[in-house]
Amino acid sequence: MRISRELRATYAFVGRQFNLVKRYFNWEVVFLFYSVINALTIGLIGVTQGPEAVLYLTVGALLWGFLSVLFHEVGESVSWERWEGTIEYTFMAPIRRLTHLGWMCIFAIIYGTIRTGIILAVVAFFFGISLKGANLGSGLLVLVCSSLAFIGLGLMAAVLPLLSPERGSQATHILQGLILLVSGVYYEIDVLPAWLKPLSVISPATYTLKAARAALLEGMSITALGPEMVRLIVIGIILIPLGLFIFNLGERYAMRSGKLARNG
Repeated sequence: MRISRELRATYAFVGRQFNLVKRYFNWEVVFLFYSVINALTIGLIGVTQGPEAVLYLTVGALLWGFLSVLFHEVGESVSWERWEGTIEYTFMAPIRRLTHLGWMCIFAIIYGTIRTGIILAVVAFFFGISLKGANLGSGLLVLVCSSLAFIGLGLMAAVLPLLSPERGSQATHILQGLILLVSGVYYEIDVLPAWLKPLSVISPATYTLKAARAALLEGMSITALGPEMVRLIVIGIILIPLGLFIFNLGERYAMRSGKLARNG
């Protein structure tokens, strides 16, 4: 009975998120259009430097788009609950928090994959990029492995709107921007100042970008990318329980302090 209730809850959470996408579909189109234009603009920067630069930059833009969507959807989940006026009902519902947040993460992966696929198709058509030499299977598996780590980071970020209803949502973008800075999305991490390079070592996005570029630009196999994938999985195994633990601490604090309210 307990398992059946949890399964119904998982379906309900994923279905609700897709219903929200349909409700705000016009905004989804606007954000998708902006993401496409952003990827094309970044790719055009590399035109004067040759096809390899275009591929390097566009792959970085595509991967960062996927990872940022994943991070945003998980990190902003509390803000969405407050905006919709359902936060009290959701957090008081008789379901495990892992069920609630876990399937929000599943939705984010599905949603991010669809968006990235659309942007990839437009970018490939715009620049005339051939994907014949790319190992799409390896690239997809890299994204799956990296999703675990970013889900953990998203869970940590999701606690910020609980702690500060007024400013918590904005604070999640600080963490996202820091990851963008140190992970080599549009440049090699070798150009970073010496004091920033240690942060690139602990950022899962660094390994995601390195492995995905190798798969898409060099056609490297899953076996060859095994060490990077294992590293991403290990980071995810560490960050997901840590993120859930931090979120639970924040939730208990929010309940005690009265911050778990629709109006913040």
